[in-house]
Amino acid sequence: MINAPTDELGRRLVTHLRHVDLAVPDYDKQLEFYTTMWGLDPETTDEGIAFLAAAGSPEQYSVRLRKADEKRLDLISFGVACAEDVDEMAERLGRDGVQLVGEPDKLQTPGGGYGFRFFDVDGRTIEISSDVAVRQHRKVEEGESVPVKLSHVVVNSPNPEATVAFYEKHLRFALSDTLSSPHMGEVMWFMRTNPQHHSMAIARGPHVALHHASFEMRGIDEYMRGSGRLMRAGVQKIWGPGRHMAGNNTFTYFLDPHGNTLEYTTELELLDEDTWHPHVYDFSNPEVTDQWGTANPMNELVARESFNDPDRGVFVAPPV
Repeated sequence: MINAPTDELGRRLVTHLRHVDLAVPDYDKQLEFYTTMWGLDPETTDEGIAFLAAAGSPEQYSVRLRKADEKRLDLISFGVACAEDVDEMAERLGRDGVQLVGEPDKLQTPGGGYGFRFFDVDGRTIEISSDVAVRQHRKVEEGESVPVKLSHVVVNSPNPEATVAFYEKHLRFALSDTLSSPHMGEVMWFMRTNPQHHSMAIARGPHVALHHASFEMRGIDEYMRGSGRLMRAGVQKIWGPGRHMAGNNTFTYFLDPHGNTLEYTTELELLDEDTWHPHVYDFSNPEVTDQWGTANPMNELVARESFNDPDRGVFVAPPV
C-alpha cells in the first residue's frame, strides 16, 4: 500500500487508477482495435462487453468496452486499500452532498471486490473499489511494444477550476503542476493520487468529455516501437513522438476508431510528495509541450481532437 499524506481534510484514501470504461456503437471494430492494434489482452469477454487487460498490470482490466447506441465515457475507476476505506469514502461523499449512484456493495465485475459509484461535479461516473482479486500478469519483455498498464486519464471540463476543487476536496487529490499561457490562462491541471506525477488531469474544454487515456510502455525503445507500429499500420496519429515537461513523460497520441484519443507514454515522473512544489508552465514555450522538439507543433487539430465529442453519459450512470 502507498503511504497516503494527511492534511486538515483527512487521509487520502485513493491509492491508484484502476481502469477506464468506454461505451461504443461499433463494438466489434473497437474490440479489434484495442486488442490486435493497441495491444491489450481480451481477459474476459461476453456478449457486447469486453474487459481488456494490460499485460504487465495486476489489475483485472485496464479498459472495458461496452456495446451501446451512443458513444460515452462509462466511468473511471480508482482503487483504495480496503473495504473500510470504501465505506469511509462513501460516508464522506454522502455527508458532503455528492450524489452517490449506489451504496457500497460487492462488485459483479471480473475480480469481484467491494465498491460504489458516484457522480463528480461534471456528472461523470467515478467508481471506488477495494479487494479486487489480483490478475496473474507478467513482465513485459525487452522490445515488446504492448502496454504495461494504464498510466493516467485526462478529462475535459467547461469549468475546470470547479472540477479541480472537487477532486482536491472530496478525493484529496494533490496538484502536481499546471499548464498556462499568457493568452489563454490556465488550461490543464495535473492531479496525483500517489507519487506518480499524475493519475488524472483536468483540461479546459468546451464540454464534458474524455480528453485521453494513456498507457505506460516498458521503456523508451518499446514506446517508440509501439508508436511506429501504429503509424505504419495507418492509425491516425494526432501528436508526437515527443516528451512533455510537466511529468517529464514521452507522448504519442492516436485516435481509436470512435475518435477517442489514446496515448503511448513512458517514464512518467515519480515525485517526493513531501518536498514537491507545483509549477505553472507556460505552454506557449515549445519546450514545455515537447522537450525533444520531435513532435509536430501543438495546433488546432490537436486541440480539436482532444476535445472529443460531448459526453452523452453526464449524470447518467452506465447500466453495467
